[in-house]
Amino acid sequence: MKPVIGLAVGRGTGPELAVVFDRVLAALAELSGVEIGVARSPRTYHSYHSLRAEGGMSRVRELTREDADHYERFCRTQAGLGTPAIFRTAVNAQSLYLVRERLQAVKVDVLTTPSSSLLLVRDEAQGFYTGENRHRPGAVDRTTTFSRAVTEKVVAFALERARREWPDHEVDRIVMAYKFHLLDGALDDWVAESALRHGVEITLSQPDTVNRNLVEHGLAPRTVIIAGNEWADIMHVVLLDRFGSEKQENRYTENVHLHPEVSGLVEYQTVHGSADDLEGRDVVNPTATIRATAAIAERHGRCAGAVRRVEAALEAIGARGVLTPDLGGTHSTTAVVDALLAELQPASTLVAGS
Repeated sequence: MKPVIGLAVGRGTGPELAVVFDRVLAALAELSGVEIGVARSPRTYHSYHSLRAEGGMSRVRELTREDADHYERFCRTQAGLGTPAIFRTAVNAQSLYLVRERLQAVKVDVLTTPSSSLLLVRDEAQGFYTGENRHRPGAVDRTTTFSRAVTEKVVAFALERARREWPDHEVDRIVMAYKFHLLDGALDDWVAESALRHGVEITLSQPDTVNRNLVEHGLAPRTVIIAGNEWADIMHVVLLDRFGSEKQENRYTENVHLHPEVSGLVEYQTVHGSADDLEGRDVVNPTATIRATAAIAERHGRCAGAVRRVEAALEAIGARGVLTPDLGGTHSTTAVVDALLAELQPASTLVAGS
């Protein structure tokens, strides 16, 4: 049976990046001699800017809920069919976080330096980015929830992922970055219970303390940071600059769903947003989408060596200056993808380690 990958597309530059995904995935499948199906969601989901163009607050709330409900059904349906992964372009954050709360999602990113590695696990299932809004004259009340059960799931996932990331080594440091002082001591107790249950030491710290320690001491060789999105979302670009030497526009991340009904479904997304100001101009940077597609093809589409082939091709076209304007080039999105596909070579022609 051929593998099938889900595809969900948002407004802004989403349709353009969906074309990039389709083209690169098809090329990698052909190079590997496999067939990969794509199950595309029939709905084009809103960006924040497209929502605001639809009307006032009541209309925004209505469409936000419709997008969230539809995307949740799409994820559940694909998981039920055995689809291992979904590629999703940027979608309005409120809709996404409703789905992430319901499906208990975490976001995973690995940043490496020559001497250290950071596994960043972002808790998307609870906290101040999740929850519901209640409107009253001149005010919005937002209600959010933290729970022992979700906290334990997030910690257990992070520890399991760390073992996969460093199978031959112990983790040197495990830190949780949360505003735990606002939770009456509940999070302290839950984290202590998890640490005892798993036989590890976990340091629960305020976000500013985590920042200070990173500035003062840097990363241990193998560090795990489990973080609420209140810190991780803001700090991601700083962590990339300090420890990853990479631009957000060039990276993708994984969202892993922990709810048992969709367990195992992984959603890949670009780190950058919907870039509505670039919509239809054919100048959006396709690098993150290309890299996400390669990872999906290799991990879920039986395309061995896809990531290595794509990285080699990206390096080659970058050396020739084939770049979009945000990277200092003058090429269109389509031209960059055309050059990349022309550069890709069949697996048999690559020398190991090249």
